[in-house]
Amino acid sequence: MRLGIKGKQVLGVTSIVGAVVVLLSLLYLAGLARVSLEESRARAQFIADAIYHRAREVVVTGAPPYQALGADPGLRSVLVSSLYSKNVIFAAIVDVNRTAVVHTDPVLEGQTLPVGGDLAATVSRSALSQLVAIYSGQGRNLEYREPLRLGDTDFGSICIGVSTLLVRQDLDASLGPAVATAGAALAVSVIVSMLFAQLLLRPIHVIRGGLTRLSQGELGVRLDLDQRDEFGELGDFFNTVSAQLSADRSQMAGQVANLESAVQHLEDAVAIVNPGGELLFANPAMRALLPDLATGASLGAVLGADHPLRTLWEQTLVSRGSRGPVSAAFADPQASDAAPRERLVMTHAINDPTGELVGIMLVARDLAYLSQMQSTIRYSRKLAALSRLSAGVAHEVKNPLNAMMIHLELLRQQIGASPPPGAVAARASVSGGVAAAAPPEVDRDRAMHHVEVIGNEIHRLDQVVQGFLKFNRPEDLTLQPVVLKALLDEVVPIVRPEAERLGVDLSVDVGNAPDVNGDPTMLRQAFLNLALNACQAMPDGGTLRIRCDAVRGRMVAISFADTGTGIKPEHLQRIFDLYFTTKEKGSGIGLSMVYRTVQMHDGEIEVQSTPGGGTTFRVLLPQA
Repeated sequence: MRLGIKGKQVLGVTSIVGAVVVLLSLLYLAGLARVSLEESRARAQFIADAIYHRAREVVVTGAPPYQALGADPGLRSVLVSSLYSKNVIFAAIVDVNRTAVVHTDPVLEGQTLPVGGDLAATVSRSALSQLVAIYSGQGRNLEYREPLRLGDTDFGSICIGVSTLLVRQDLDASLGPAVATAGAALAVSVIVSMLFAQLLLRPIHVIRGGLTRLSQGELGVRLDLDQRDEFGELGDFFNTVSAQLSADRSQMAGQVANLESAVQHLEDAVAIVNPGGELLFANPAMRALLPDLATGASLGAVLGADHPLRTLWEQTLVSRGSRGPVSAAFADPQASDAAPRERLVMTHAINDPTGELVGIMLVARDLAYLSQMQSTIRYSRKLAALSRLSAGVAHEVKNPLNAMMIHLELLRQQIGASPPPGAVAARASVSGGVAAAAPPEVDRDRAMHHVEVIGNEIHRLDQVVQGFLKFNRPEDLTLQPVVLKALLDEVVPIVRPEAERLGVDLSVDVGNAPDVNGDPTMLRQAFLNLALNACQAMPDGGTLRIRCDAVRGRMVAISFADTGTGIKPEHLQRIFDLYFTTKEKGSGIGLSMVYRTVQMHDGEIEVQSTPGGGTTFRVLLPQA
């Protein structure tokens, strides 16, 4: 049975108190024994003195001493009365041969009495010897002796017998309260030691609880030890270590999550094994390639001896360096015909800061996907070149449009300043006297109308070109952690006047949404476009709810939900197309720019709309 610190402390305190109580009890008992023996000696001496005085009177009469002593009734009365003294069991006068001359028990008169212990010598001994004399064996008789002399000759002695059994009974009777006191002291010591242990060990229990919570993976564990002693210093040190562990664990968790997120979406099949060949991690591509390779499984048990992955793993284990790439054919379980597909297989050694090998990464790269990616890159380059060409064409179109607008304005001014047709004819007749051919009459109102139509069309064409240039203009992303609450606090004051004008109730709920990784300027413009579009979709009033939530895959969802007219099903597929709009004065650029911004942030945008029931735009952005 394991004894805890509290039990040890209680046992230790109780043992100390018990030892002290036992020692004090022994000292108390020794004192009682000494007092009892001294009292018994004093009583025996008193009785012996009384017998001596009576015997001296009897012997002085001139009769033979033994006969006179035995025949004196007064002396016998003194002897019998001595039996009423405490602890005294007999009184007698014996001759020099210890033959009883007079005895409290007449039957023993004339018999030789056995020699008992010396009471005076026992009283003069140490306390331990006195206790041993009293409690040893079945008890014994101690005698107090006083010699009797006739002249200068000893003719006998007075013996007073004291029983140690009677002394023992007196001590036992007096020891009862002492034992009760000792028991009470022990009980009090146990209770006090338990309370003291509870108070003293509380910081240890608190620290142990904190360590248990840390071992269970809880972050940010703090101990509130309001003590100015070693336990307080230990608590402060624990809090420092806990904070450091929390920071390191959070950083490590973020790095691991980022790594897993990146590896999970790779087309390459990736697995990590320890030096013993046990699988630690495999992404979905590797699990699809090797379905029997489960976490914790042995690579040697799953793969054959001639498998290229196993061969490269064994070579890396020996050389402590990367191996490959090696071309190998793998069956594709996802293909309908299960035909083998060629893959590039390679291994990379994973070393700790000291250079010790801690793992091996296995990679199987799909050559078909690699070829597809190369084709996509070539196609992207062609699109980029086409975009630059289109931007150049748009720029070249924009310059003539500007010139046309300038000259159209000049034409408008000249038409407005030309004289009426009658005035021209009169001026011709007066000047020449001969009728000249008059220019055809021009209807200035109709001409101005045609000029206005041409100007509007040129202006619309200019807006199209401006939007095209803005959409194709390359923009550099400045990615940084963006606090959504602060970003929306900048957007809402701009949207609120439009919402109040249309009678729209605006509510924003950011909650505990984490920061996103993005360009604050571009995201601000995208959110502003979505919010303004939502307000304009509710001309008769409604509610716009902006909400932020953390979702799976370390993404953050920002939703803009309105209760407006909704979007027709046939328009849903085209709302992000450049120049598509259902508004009377819309440009068709806003949602296209929103879509482009979300794509540049590696995000997604979803739309749900019910005609007459409202629309919800849901933007998904990666966490910072």
